[in-house]
Amino acid sequence: REDGLCVVGVFGKSNMQSAAAKESLINTLTDKHVFSLFSQTDDGGAPESHIQAFYSQESRVLYLLLSSVCDSRQLLRACRSLSSGMVHSEAHDFWKGLERQHCLHLLYMFSVCHILLLVHPNQTFDVSYDRLFRALDALRQKVLPLLRTAIKDCPVSKEWKVNCRPCPPRLLFVFHTNGSLKVCGNGSDSAGNPDKPKKHSPRRRLQHALEDQIYHVFRKSRVLTNQSSNCLFTVPANQAFVYVIPGADQDPVGVLLGQLRSNCTLLEQDSAPPVYGPRRYQQMRRSARQVSFSGDSGGALMGSQQLDCSLKEFFLQHVDLVLTKKGFDDSVGRNPQPAHFELPSYSKWVQVASRLHQVLISKLAELATKVQAQLKVLEGFLDADTKFSENRCQRALPLAHSAYQSNLPHNYTTTVHKNQLAQALRVYSQHARGAFQRYALQLHEDCYKFWSSGHQLCEERLTDQHCVHKFHLLPQPGEKPDLDRNPPLMNHNSRGRSTSSCNCGRKQAPREDPFDIQAANYDFYQMLEEKCCGKLEKIEFPVFQPSTPGRGVGLGLGRRGQPKEAGGAASHTPGEASLSLALSLSPSTDSLGAYGDGDGTGTGTKRSESGPSLVDRQPSTVEYLPGMTHSGCPKGLLPKFSSWSLLKLGPASYNCHAGLDQPSFLPGSCFLLPWDVVIRSRSEEEAGLTDALDGGASSWPAPNKTLMGKRGSTGGLGRNRRRDDMARVFVGFEYEDGRGRRFISAGPDKIVKVLGPGGTKDPATRVLNADMPLYIPSPSQGRGLKPHFAQLIRLFVVVPDAPLEVTLNPQVQPGPPPCPLFHPEQTEIPLPPDGFWVLRFPYSYATDHGPCYPPKENQPLNNYKVLRGILRATTA
Repeated sequence: REDGLCVVGVFGKSNMQSAAAKESLINTLTDKHVFSLFSQTDDGGAPESHIQAFYSQESRVLYLLLSSVCDSRQLLRACRSLSSGMVHSEAHDFWKGLERQHCLHLLYMFSVCHILLLVHPNQTFDVSYDRLFRALDALRQKVLPLLRTAIKDCPVSKEWKVNCRPCPPRLLFVFHTNGSLKVCGNGSDSAGNPDKPKKHSPRRRLQHALEDQIYHVFRKSRVLTNQSSNCLFTVPANQAFVYVIPGADQDPVGVLLGQLRSNCTLLEQDSAPPVYGPRRYQQMRRSARQVSFSGDSGGALMGSQQLDCSLKEFFLQHVDLVLTKKGFDDSVGRNPQPAHFELPSYSKWVQVASRLHQVLISKLAELATKVQAQLKVLEGFLDADTKFSENRCQRALPLAHSAYQSNLPHNYTTTVHKNQLAQALRVYSQHARGAFQRYALQLHEDCYKFWSSGHQLCEERLTDQHCVHKFHLLPQPGEKPDLDRNPPLMNHNSRGRSTSSCNCGRKQAPREDPFDIQAANYDFYQMLEEKCCGKLEKIEFPVFQPSTPGRGVGLGLGRRGQPKEAGGAASHTPGEASLSLALSLSPSTDSLGAYGDGDGTGTGTKRSESGPSLVDRQPSTVEYLPGMTHSGCPKGLLPKFSSWSLLKLGPASYNCHAGLDQPSFLPGSCFLLPWDVVIRSRSEEEAGLTDALDGGASSWPAPNKTLMGKRGSTGGLGRNRRRDDMARVFVGFEYEDGRGRRFISAGPDKIVKVLGPGGTKDPATRVLNADMPLYIPSPSQGRGLKPHFAQLIRLFVVVPDAPLEVTLNPQVQPGPPPCPLFHPEQTEIPLPPDGFWVLRFPYSYATDHGPCYPPKENQPLNNYKVLRGILRATTA
């Protein structure tokens, strides 16, 4: 343990043959079968780099054998560990991780060894080692402070602690031949003069040529300099540092005989004491000249050629310099400086080696955090193709940024942002290669930062037009708008104006586009109600009444993190289409399971039969509904205001020849549709004929039972029925477009059109027995290309003074499934007789998850509808 030992590291590459080149090399040098040359192919080992050690007690040499992905065995294991679904970038990172691990193991071996043997499977120098050694040298200079801190307490010399290695290691090269090197019997080249013998064999000349080439390459790249103490490794100036192992001889019997003679010759000298130093090398050279055979020495040649030394002779001449403590004097130049050298005992060496192993290999993650930039430098040296790819992608980024910012307004929407981003990605994909995904994500982030820093448009909308201001916040109640804040405080404005009528329809006024449900369905009509229909009789719908005045908690407090209330300010969320309003989040499908199939027919009747409706139970006085009442909202909650209105214009006085006396109706389209209802009379002799018109909850209303007169006339009576058996109800579904044009519909696809006196001949049964569309194309389209839609906004019902009971039950589906069904806060509303009633529908529809937007021009209108069964008539 106290004797000095020489540490030799063996690394390199191997070919795809089964025999391991590096293991056989150590077996040859130690004359022992230390490492197995053949192993099971399916051993299941890990592909990571590892170091095996063997100490030769006879020669006092400690061998360190590095196995990495450069070996065929480890390469096979790495290929098996790859998953089948791994993409190219992941596979590239996997291989580069193994290569980086191999480099750190190499740096460790360059820090603890005296001599390093680079083994290569053929006789051609691999110039990629130049890049590898430059990377290792740069990394070693960066991590020297860490290594000095790790070994500062070890019992070694000051020079070792400063340089973190016992000496500048000497690098030797061992090449294998692949059989292409032919040796002629007389030692002459085939192309030269056969009578003139050569001084050196072809193998010796190949070794000299490789030495010149290697030295020239490393000097040009400054891996080797004049001062050996500053280099990663050294090569001797006056000794051979390249050895070429000859290929296998074609005569196996001759090889065996030669080995037998060699062993017998060496055994005769075993009685002499072992000799070290130059004498031992000269003694082995003389013994080799005494025999002429073809063995490990590569074969003696005829004539005046010098004999080729064996691998063991080549190796031991460098080991002797270490064991005799002479060291390596490999500095060149005018003023060569001697390099430090230390021959340690095993106990001292193992302390230093274990500390360095912890820093460089065991605690790799800690090393990566401390020298992150240095490891990036290493990766730049090792992964030249990725570095080239990253440079190319970085050059493509400015082109993509220019494509994104071309023809952009100062503020723009999410749709414009996405379109411009897609264009930028197309430009980027034309130029970027390799590290495509990484810089594509960076392009996404850069474009989003550009958009969100002052160029983002507020996209809040409740109708079909969004706010035209840039990204802003809504002022709180009592707070004034402030345009100088960042983001500014201001109210929404779409610069869009439309014309709407009041609740009763007799007065029109312009309105700006609303941005919350209260402004759309309540505030505008309350303003007009003071001027027009405030004194009319109305049926009030139940709304939220707090138990403590001025107090109330919105649904969702604690469940969604903040109370959602119409008109309240909410924080913007970058990247979402709707930004400033709690009611304008993305539409959700929560609580819509019963409507997922899209068949909402008859849902209201089913709900009233299966259990108590919303108004049958005591409503909450603590929590209110932030949106509107619909089929998916919780039971027992009421909104703070009603989005519906039910007024009585007066008694049942309607002139069927003149129509409605209200403004802005299209010519001939202001006439209500007649609905004749049979009145049951038990005292009449025709009582048996009217039993079917019982008027129960399960029976369909009287429109299906109206008697047709001659020529299909709706007003005609049967010959055997008196006029007092029939009651006439007038019904009108009124549509209104954004410019205030109004008309009555005679069916899902027909507008009332009366050109002369006498009123309309269309019956009301068609509109009552069908799902009426919520939006239809306006008959008065403008000059623009964008189509205008008219929305169902009122239902007129004239109930005569007769023993008749008319029940109103509106249910609206304002969107494709699974959109819920909207209804007033009270369902099954009875309309008293002798009254002219008008039901005003909501201007906009929204749940607590967001608004139901009007249809776009490419969306089918049949998904937006008012369900059939809105009116039901029964005899009193």
